Amino acid sequence: MQTHEIRQRFLDHFERAGHTVVPSASLISEDPTLLFTVAGMVPFKPYFLGQSTPPFPRATSVQKCVRTLDIDNVGITTRHNTFFQMAGNFSFGDYFKAGAIQHAWTLLTGSLADGGYGLDPDRLWVTVFEKDDESVQLWQEIAGLPAERIQKMGMADNFWSMGVPGPCGPCSEIYYDRGPSFGPDGGPLASDERYLEVWNLVFMQDMRGESSGLGGSHAADFDILGPLPSQNIDTGLGVERMALVLQDVDNVYETDLLRPIISRMEELSGRTYGQDPQADIRMRVIADHSRSATLLIGDGVTPGNEGRGYVLRRLVRRTVRAARLIGVTEPVIGTLFGVVRDLMSPSYPELATDFARIEKIGVTEEKAFLRTIASGTKLFAVAEQETKAEGATVLPGATAFTLHDTQGFPIDLTLEMAAEAGLTVDVAGFTRLMEEQKTRARADAKARKGSLADLSVYRGLLADGPTRFTGYSELVSEGIVTGLLVDGALVDTAAEGQVIELVLDQTPLYAESGGQDSDAGWIVGPHGRAEVLDVQKVDRKLTVHRVRVTDGELVAGSTVTAHVDPEWRLGARQAHSGTHVVHAALRQVLGPQALQAGSYNKPGYLRLDFSFDTALTAAMRSEIEEVSNRAIRADLGVRVVYGTQAEAAAMGAIALFGETYDDTVRIVEIGGPWSVELCGGTHVEHSSQIGPLALTSESSVGSGLRRVEAVVGFEAFQHLAAERALVHQVAGLLKVPAAEVPGRIETLTERLRQVEKELAAVRAAQLTGSAAAMVDGATRVGAVDLVAAALPEGTSAADVRTLATDLKNRMSGRPAVVALFAPSADAVAFVVAVTAPAVQLGVKAGDLVKAFVPQVGGRGGGKPDMAQGGGSNPAGVPAAIAELRSVLGDDRA
Repeated sequence: MQTHEIRQRFLDHFERAGHTVVPSASLISEDPTLLFTVAGMVPFKPYFLGQSTPPFPRATSVQKCVRTLDIDNVGITTRHNTFFQMAGNFSFGDYFKAGAIQHAWTLLTGSLADGGYGLDPDRLWVTVFEKDDESVQLWQEIAGLPAERIQKMGMADNFWSMGVPGPCGPCSEIYYDRGPSFGPDGGPLASDERYLEVWNLVFMQDMRGESSGLGGSHAADFDILGPLPSQNIDTGLGVERMALVLQDVDNVYETDLLRPIISRMEELSGRTYGQDPQADIRMRVIADHSRSATLLIGDGVTPGNEGRGYVLRRLVRRTVRAARLIGVTEPVIGTLFGVVRDLMSPSYPELATDFARIEKIGVTEEKAFLRTIASGTKLFAVAEQETKAEGATVLPGATAFTLHDTQGFPIDLTLEMAAEAGLTVDVAGFTRLMEEQKTRARADAKARKGSLADLSVYRGLLADGPTRFTGYSELVSEGIVTGLLVDGALVDTAAEGQVIELVLDQTPLYAESGGQDSDAGWIVGPHGRAEVLDVQKVDRKLTVHRVRVTDGELVAGSTVTAHVDPEWRLGARQAHSGTHVVHAALRQVLGPQALQAGSYNKPGYLRLDFSFDTALTAAMRSEIEEVSNRAIRADLGVRVVYGTQAEAAAMGAIALFGETYDDTVRIVEIGGPWSVELCGGTHVEHSSQIGPLALTSESSVGSGLRRVEAVVGFEAFQHLAAERALVHQVAGLLKVPAAEVPGRIETLTERLRQVEKELAAVRAAQLTGSAAAMVDGATRVGAVDLVAAALPEGTSAADVRTLATDLKNRMSGRPAVVALFAPSADAVAFVVAVTAPAVQLGVKAGDLVKAFVPQVGGRGGGKPDMAQGGGSNPAGVPAAIAELRSVLGDDRA
């Protein structure tokens, strides 16, 4: 049975059982405590936590998931994936243990003709929580399982919680016996290789307290505070593991959605999978990581140096590195992504429709990494030379860590190159530094996890229904105060001077979303008035106004009038419609791959991130600005329609990556098909109302990701007026017409460059001329001749190095040290050169630098014969020279 059919049978089974089929959420989790969606229950977490009311009593989904905790072990084990699909069924106060067990057993053991998986009941085992006798009885009554195939386990294995105070409960895991060739008899307690876990049923029935801090999130280090108001079900069936079972293969990498990737690597490498264990691991890494990277990019993640972007970058780079380790040196990402598209698009069609963008981002990152390998190889060569010059045979762990952390240089590559150079690597030191980094990352993650806001206070407000937004058609609306909150607690009144949260049954004030900033305005009640500071949404349904009471008091239950600042809203509409216009212009000028990857707009200002792998030329910027303003001048109609997501897709509507949309979506058209986007923001009625638009900047915000910023409306007029005034001022200073300013500046700049070159030549000649005198003035310090001097202010670092090299060469026949300092107003550059005879005596430039850098407040280093650096304390140069003399053995120091 193919994996796509396994997914569909699961959904069909539960839909027939009255469950609402919920599409997979994005891999980019809305949960602030998570980088990615890590489990099927994550999109339903607000319902389980009581933060919002579920719109259905029971649901089912097949959720895309990414887990990265064990990324270094991927490929080594044969049943773990970074990306995987978790099928689940969920009950929110509807059925409980008996229903969950019945649904699972029917699907697993039902015949293929009846829509089941057709598994042999005699090969299924279950585990239950050691105190959950009720589940034992239910498994025996419903499934007819004999007692010997029901095993009890403790809290570490069969008790579930989110790791923070909240819902928890026992769970029951279902295992499939793969047969004696995979391990000993005796059930899951005896072997988790032979007995493969395929489904976990979580029975949420209790509320847990704070952790004692003595154990992990699943350990018995918390108290059970009491039963939940309602009992819930959360289950998870691993689709890839079920494919392993139903396709009768040994591991997940031999299933239909991963083995073809390995087959392609066999073709590219000329190797055969199954002959070399090390090569097999690398092929599995390639299969896993290329699929994970494709899906992540598909959901809007772009490579970067932190967060999600760093995880994606690491996946792509590990893929490329693994390919090189099995002999494939040519680029592979485009080919691999193409295989993933063909395999996964039947379930995720957006991988095919958006493949041009996905491939471009992946290929761009691969090219960047190949350049990194080239530059890292050069840095490794320097480290190798320094290690050997010191007579050592072990590359320091700090060096390997620096290559890894700053250059993205994999440790396995460092180990391989070190071996080729006859060196070993201080792996223990490298591992210690990596662990310190991971500890810091875990601490950050824990801090984020602990900061999860308690939104349960809004549950009752949400139960009364969502806030109705009236602001599309009016700027003033009456509404009833359904809630006043101070420090998260409901209150009856709020007095003058207090900053509170206020909830209305309807409001014209726009809550920040979709890149648009929240509205400004005020709220007037029968007893007081408040200034609106911010407007946010809770669970995308409840509008919460953060206000400051400026007069009198506000009273819960009273009728108030909410006002939107009309000037603010006008600017906001101009900016948001301007964002759509710029996006359409980008796609027209740069091509369809220039897709929006994020935006922010507020009155008069817009910022838009988009996929593109090179900086925009001046001509490109000019054309984008011209296309935008021509569209504005054309007075294009702006039309808003509503429809299903399928209807929006048929219209060619563009959806923002990572955004969550309802079943019915709002579609904003500007100029018909020229610009069609899903958007909940406020917009102008005609493009001419946007006013002038001026691009103000263009920059890089990550690999394959660019950002443009612009001003619109009156702010654009102010920007252009300021630039015009600046041009007139410069023209006045240069005493030329404004049109001749660029030419005159170019002439002056060229003249300045020439003067600087002449001055540099004069300085260099002066320094060279002083070299002989400096050699003659060398003093004997210990066993060497020393030349130590502060050079004239303005001497460049390059001139310092040139002079130091010249002096060293002039004194090459004797033990000598040259130390030159070039101070400026707030910094100092320095170079230390040591002749070969002095190096033979044990004098090393790097050691000398380390001795005196504290005096100049700096850092530096280098080879035994030459080291350099800089500092921030030029006044410390005399003390640095004194310290240098002392280290060399000057009795007078």
